[in-house]
Amino acid sequence: MLTKFVAAVVIAASSLALAAAPLIAEAKPQRVLFCKNVKKKATNGTIIGAVGGGLLGHTVAGSGNKTGGTLIGAGVGAVAGHEIAKSNAKKECHDEYR
Repeated sequence: MLTKFVAAVVIAASSLALAAAPLIAEAKPQRVLFCKNVKKKATNGTIIGAVGGGLLGHTVAGSGNKTGGTLIGAGVGAVAGHEIAKSNAKKECHDEYR
């Protein structure tokens, strides 16, 4: 009688272990921060800022300083365009679960 009871307990415990195995093996999904290509957008912003700044610098510069105005405007525009594009691209991040 005792052996039948022990056998029943062992079989029941084995059944529960087999049923619980998939639950234990299933891992929780990990949260990953996913951003679009920030580097590409920052590069585009740099190019657009340099062209716009160069044109503005050429227009604003005095009559004898067109080249200097263009170069300074392009440099300032490139830095500004890069920073603006980079900050805007970071806003396009979201969480994904994998």
